[in-house]
Amino acid sequence: MSLRQNIVANYLSQAYVTVLGIVMLPLYVKYMGAEGYGLVGFFGMLQAWFALLDVGLTPTMARETARFHGGAIDALSYRRLVRALEGIFVVVAVAGGGVMFAGAGVIGHRWLVVKELSLSEVTTALQLMAVIIALRWMCGLYRGAVTGSERLVWLGAYSSVIATFRFICVLPILWFLGGRPTAFFVYQLGVAILEFAVLSCKAYTLLPAVAPGTFVPWSLAPLKPVLKFSLTIAFVASVWALITQTDKLVLSKLLPLGEYGYFTLAVLVGSGVMMTSGPVSGALMPRLARMEAEGLQRELIEVYRRWTQFVAVVAAAAGITLAFRAEPLLLAWTGNAELAHHAAPILRLYALGNGVLAVSAFPWYLQYAKGDLRIHLIGNAVLVVVLIPAIVVAARRYGAVGAGYVWLGWNCLGFVAWLPWVHARFAPGLNARWYTEDTSLIFLAAGAAGYAARAFLPEGHGRVSLAASTLGFGVVVTLVSACSSSMMWRTLRRWIADRQGHHP
Repeated sequence: MSLRQNIVANYLSQAYVTVLGIVMLPLYVKYMGAEGYGLVGFFGMLQAWFALLDVGLTPTMARETARFHGGAIDALSYRRLVRALEGIFVVVAVAGGGVMFAGAGVIGHRWLVVKELSLSEVTTALQLMAVIIALRWMCGLYRGAVTGSERLVWLGAYSSVIATFRFICVLPILWFLGGRPTAFFVYQLGVAILEFAVLSCKAYTLLPAVAPGTFVPWSLAPLKPVLKFSLTIAFVASVWALITQTDKLVLSKLLPLGEYGYFTLAVLVGSGVMMTSGPVSGALMPRLARMEAEGLQRELIEVYRRWTQFVAVVAAAAGITLAFRAEPLLLAWTGNAELAHHAAPILRLYALGNGVLAVSAFPWYLQYAKGDLRIHLIGNAVLVVVLIPAIVVAARRYGAVGAGYVWLGWNCLGFVAWLPWVHARFAPGLNARWYTEDTSLIFLAAGAAGYAARAFLPEGHGRVSLAASTLGFGVVVTLVSACSSSMMWRTLRRWIADRQGHHP
């Protein structure tokens, strides 16, 4: 399967999953109430914190699978690594899920600010969350095997099916049972069991065969060669969880559960910008690792730059559109003027921050492919010391908007101050072209188009009119950002040349 096909499959799948999640939110709020949806937002945050227990093993699984297919390791060594990882995942899932299950009562009584739901309802919902999170986390191991094997078309289709069950098929349950959180999470538990069963079976069909009669025992020894890489990934993942979830954790304590639900809604819409890079990273990282294993350095940099520009075009367009049209978009989507007014400032900040982050992630892909994460480790150590206290202080003093300003500022600072260091180490001579041609010019063009579109396009009044004007705004910004991309013009010239070659 080609890289382009894998990326297209990822985009279609993640677009479907993201759109479903966003479109369904007003219905969840309607049927479950603000506090019920606040529990759903809290559930998402708990999943992110639980990922800290991964200790870098899921990315290691994907990378070693890609290296196996690139010929860097043999089949028996790979099977031994898979067996070692499975044992660790089972132990951590049982232990981590058990602790969350046992602590559900304390969380519901002493942490969450609940006004309408009963304590027993909240406790039961939290216990169900613990089991679901453990199962979904186990799925990460098998997703790593499927991703590393570059079976992303299958994975995208399957993820879309699971998303349909998770987001749409739950609505009749909420409607018949009155939107009780426990009913919602019982259903989600059933979906998690199905997801785990199918993913694990698929991963096993992709594992290489070993000689008949060969027994693959469980042992930690296969992890030793990749332990340094895994632990570095673990630290990076821990810092990432701290950075992206500290504001949500602090605000879950400070805000009433209903207001926390509205905050979660705004952040989720803003996270849609990351959909522009997620599908690319899922396909690009194993391909870059494989190219590195095969010694294709020039081709690796070409692929790296080409997809940086692509993500810059769509991330800039999405971030600028959400920033300029935050309140009209929320009003058109929910029909709730009060919600739109209060959530719009949060959405603007997180959308812009995520737009910068989408392209700032590319040097991480380069380090991942090289298997050298030392610079990333140092950068994240600095973030722990500086950024986490800033998020806590800003969230306590200024609430969700303060956390949003820190998020935007951190991403801009990282883009300017940290990325040159990475390129100087792994791709000397690339910085000037990457910062101008591949990223900054595209973002500046999108920003200028946003200002012009705001001045000349009609604002709209009704929900349909607001949605249509926002769509028109997005189309204008996307076209301008695409026209500022040298990659787009090279692709167009190549297409014209191919057409002329076929039709002289």
